[in-house]
Amino acid sequence: MYPETTPGQSRPDVRMTDAEAATEAARIIADAYRPTAYRDDTPVPAHGDTPPVAQPGRPPMSQGATDASVLMLAGATATTMVGGTAAVLMYVSQFADPIVCGLVFGAPTALVLALARIAKHAKPAPDVHHHYEGPVYQDRRNVHSRTTGMWAKTNNHQG
Repeated sequence: MYPETTPGQSRPDVRMTDAEAATEAARIIADAYRPTAYRDDTPVPAHGDTPPVAQPGRPPMSQGATDASVLMLAGATATTMVGGTAAVLMYVSQFADPIVCGLVFGAPTALVLALARIAKHAKPAPDVHHHYEGPVYQDRRNVHSRTTGMWAKTNNHQG
């Protein structure tokens, strides 16, 4: 090799011998398969001091904001489907009244959205657990009260 060149540099004015070409090819192949990164396969701890990192996709939000976002997306989807159905019906029939279509297709959507809002605020009855020590007597009688008159008079009757 010439002193002014280093391994890997091409020499346009000089042809390589077969041995030099084989050596250069072996070097190029070895460089291509040489690892350039290291992967640490040790298991990641389940918890630690490192703060969470935002992941790609939806930005981090509170649970309430996430619920509201999903509700808005569902409402938008329902509105789009109802509006598209009404538009197709009016176009195909060439006679449909837009006001009637709005009432017919909009009422179920409004009803579903209102029911979803009511269902969101409904909470299940809490589980009540009592823990007693010693003998326990449970009185399951019902007391019916009736209050009448301008000046209240309450009569309790057990039944």
